[in-house]
Amino acid sequence: MLRNLRLKTFQPEEEYVYLTYSLKNDKKEESKILLENYRVLLQKALDWLWERTKIERKEVKKGKKAITKVKITLPKKKEVYKELRDELEKINVLASHYVDKAINDAYSILKSWKRRAEKGQASLRKPTLRKVYVRVKSTLRKVEGESVRITIRPYEYVTFSWSHKWFSRRVKGLELGEPIIKEDKVYLPFRYKLPWSTPLDFLAIDSNLYTLDAYDGDKFITFSIKGLYSLKYGMQLKRGRVQSFASKHGKKGKELMKKYSHRERNRVLDYIHKFVNNLLEIYPLTLFAVEKLNKKEMFEDVNDSLSKKISRTVWRTIHRVLKYKAPLYGSFVKEVNPHLTSKSCPRCGWVSRKVGGTFRCVRCGFTLDRQLNASLNIYLKMCGFPHIRDIPWVWVGVIPLKGRKGMSGAMPRDSGEAQRLRVDIEYYEIL
Repeated sequence: MLRNLRLKTFQPEEEYVYLTYSLKNDKKEESKILLENYRVLLQKALDWLWERTKIERKEVKKGKKAITKVKITLPKKKEVYKELRDELEKINVLASHYVDKAINDAYSILKSWKRRAEKGQASLRKPTLRKVYVRVKSTLRKVEGESVRITIRPYEYVTFSWSHKWFSRRVKGLELGEPIIKEDKVYLPFRYKLPWSTPLDFLAIDSNLYTLDAYDGDKFITFSIKGLYSLKYGMQLKRGRVQSFASKHGKKGKELMKKYSHRERNRVLDYIHKFVNNLLEIYPLTLFAVEKLNKKEMFEDVNDSLSKKISRTVWRTIHRVLKYKAPLYGSFVKEVNPHLTSKSCPRCGWVSRKVGGTFRCVRCGFTLDRQLNASLNIYLKMCGFPHIRDIPWVWVGVIPLKGRKGMSGAMPRDSGEAQRLRVDIEYYEIL
């Protein structure tokens, strides 16, 4: 028993980042055989599991209202796996390993549907398959130089090559994961082993409409994303005209709308990737703290004008790309709950009911720009420094004000001392 508790090594566990690149599917005929037959397998597995899925409805009283709650029970995988596999083997014309993959994908689809249905976000009807893709298991693919050979049937293969592609140098020496085959494209995920590193800097980021306001423990920094907001605003106006045209021109309009949507997405992602690259070059080996935002909740508490502005923001996309790319620079990203970060005093923890452009604490007199105050509180949350409410005049992380510490409503005599860090703001306009 004691031997199992011993540490085998003091080295950290190995971590990986997956870099995914796409190829044009130039083997459509061979891929079509695979996709169509795999779709038959997946649909059969889904139908078989659906027949054994139990849906129960219960009425629960919440105050005066009666709410109907849904409980969904899926068949246990261990109990039905062998029987289901035997059923699928009767209709399978592909390699045998695709049967296991179809069962796993069917369970994945049903678990996702169950999670949404129990929350009331999906209907209780059987989920339908739309565009099917195949994620090829490692047992069904073989890497040969700069190409991968994929087994469709026994002794029947299809080969995709990334030689002379624009990303071929980037992936040299990296390990290929499980390729994903679609009708028009093939996605190749390559695994990159992260080097062991310890963050040297910390950066807390507060996301706003036109800027990202950050605090690095020494000074405040403002990164402008006004160009990104302007890009989204201009494309939203153009989208309205395209939608008006598409509604009157049937199939031609749908094709134009699809083309425009791809163009809009690509332009926004191009801007974000360049922005994140520049940010990581300025701050390598850094632990980033970002807000865990929920746009759906934001729309409930704002007027129509502000909700339109919020709809043009892409904060989560910026955070997602930052989280994806940060390990390549030896950095990490941590999500922090943004609740009351702009309304709390970073010194004494007092929470203001109303906050304008400037935050003023009526308890200790601390004064700072509202957005900078939010980034400072995010920094304190990231570092794990709580506000000490029981002991008066104990501050964490901020230099005390000159002048009176005194009564409620007292204002500082020297606002320059309160905003010592604010004087040292650096403004970056990336791109």
